[in-house]
Amino acid sequence: MTTYKVTLTKEERDQLTEMTRTGTHAARKIIHALILLNVDRGSHIESQINEDICKVLKIGMRTIDRVKKRFVEEGLEAALKMAPTSRVYDKLVDGDMEAHLIALACGEPPKGFARWSLRLLADKLVELRFTDGISYETVRRTLKKTNLSLGK
Repeated sequence: MTTYKVTLTKEERDQLTEMTRTGTHAARKIIHALILLNVDRGSHIESQINEDICKVLKIGMRTIDRVKKRFVEEGLEAALKMAPTSRVYDKLVDGDMEAHLIALACGEPPKGFARWSLRLLADKLVELRFTDGISYETVRRTLKKTNLSLGK
């Protein structure tokens, strides 16, 4: 495994110190700034080992390694911002299922119920075989996107 050595200039060090002490910044950005300040191997400061930094900041070793790698390869700004995710989420509710869900929600509720609940709608979608399984939370998010209220 390659070890990355972080050496900050005085300007970078001042910028990171100011960022951690003043202003409002995202928590991850401040954590990344603290990581860089603590792993700095410049001649003007004594650097700490990763295990100590992990204990103090309550983060994982892998996070420190990733921040150091991004700083060495891409620079200060890249090390402070969040890396884009490559994870792709499949949509569970497509347009056809969404249309049927809205039609169900706008229709008459089953006998014995005053109105549709999210759980009833989820169970009905499974019963009608639009999907193998769907949570009431997915039903809620889908109906929320359409600004459809089940309350009258």
